[in-house]
Amino acid sequence: MSPSDDQALTGTLFDSNAILSVHDLSRMCEVDERHIVEFVEEGVLNVIELKSEWQFTGDALRRARLALRLERDLELNLAGVALAIELIEELQRLRRELAGHQQ
Repeated sequence: MSPSDDQALTGTLFDSNAILSVHDLSRMCEVDERHIVEFVEEGVLNVIELKSEWQFTGDALRRARLALRLERDLELNLAGVALAIELIEELQRLRRELAGHQQ
């Protein structure tokens, strides 16, 4: 076994049912709150409005991080990010549907 095989992966589990504020989401994604607002305006993130403040589900953290990777790695603009995420999620849905029919 090589030394690289011994390395443990580390990470954090996050409850997808958690409720996050704009501040929480921006802090966890390490971006300015304005960036989160732009994601909402472009339809990348969905808002839950509670007490006249924007709130997000834990799933928004996954989507925001994916959007940031698409922006950075593929140099997509916001409209491109929104379209790419929509297509990725449609592909995932179709794969789940296909897997269900094959069983």
